[in-house]
Amino acid sequence: MGLPIAALLALPVFAQGPAPESRVAVVEARGVINPVMARYLDRVIGAAETDRAPLVVITLDTPGGLETSMREINQRILRSTVPVAVFVYPPGARAGSAGVFITYSAHLAAMAPSTNIGSAHPVALGESGSSERTPGILEEKVTNDAVAGIRSLAELRGRNADWAEQAVRQSANLPASEALQLNVVDLLAEDVPDLLRQADGRTVRVLTSNVVLATRGAVTEAQGMNQLERLLHVLSDPTIAYLLLSLGGLALIYELANPGAILPGVVGGIALLLALYSLGTLPVNIAGVGLILFALLLLFADLLAGGSGVLTV
Repeated sequence: MGLPIAALLALPVFAQGPAPESRVAVVEARGVINPVMARYLDRVIGAAETDRAPLVVITLDTPGGLETSMREINQRILRSTVPVAVFVYPPGARAGSAGVFITYSAHLAAMAPSTNIGSAHPVALGESGSSERTPGILEEKVTNDAVAGIRSLAELRGRNADWAEQAVRQSANLPASEALQLNVVDLLAEDVPDLLRQADGRTVRVLTSNVVLATRGAVTEAQGMNQLERLLHVLSDPTIAYLLLSLGGLALIYELANPGAILPGVVGGIALLLALYSLGTLPVNIAGVGLILFALLLLFADLLAGGSGVLTV
């Protein structure tokens, strides 16, 4: 007996430090759903997977956005190895249009009081960024595709598929309290700490396995957009895009009319480059852009030729 005890006593003793704190990444998704937003959420979810975070909370307040970007976000949530909660927050926020699909894709869906969800009927955007009517058969195909998509998400998460279809076909809308009653969302919470308290102990399905959330006492860590993402998100606004396009064209015209001014040419070039990036995040009518560029070309030619303005007209 003495030898084993002596051997055990001779073994080195390692002091075990305190367990690392659980850190829940809190992401703020406000404004239009576009490629910048999709890349931002992908970055944050990827970082949470690397850190093995217990949960990612997306606080959502959106009127909607691009269908392609919405699908990118949904696919990223569906393949995430960490649970993702979508929380329609703060009070007064909404999950409109694309926001309904993103909420339904989440492992845990929550809403704050005085928020609403719905109005998910697909709308086609014209080259100016405004809505436009689509032919009946095309609208029917797009709507049926959207209905099939949101019903599949509802069945996957065990949420109300019939109301989801109404949100797409009839632009149905619900306040937070009714959304909970109709099983559109899983819970109501006053704020993120309240959400984490209620989420603790819940079981969600992540990929092919069930995960029990352990969020009570978890530390929240805000993961906002970096400066570049904020800038690009602002530039993605359709109004900003066309303002930049107009400003850039006018600045270059001034430069050609007053050779050597330099500053207008530099400002115009930068504005046009930013406008081209911004337009690249929007559904653009190529013929419309071609006509705009051709009009600018004729205007430059008229200035260089010293004409009477016929080319400009």
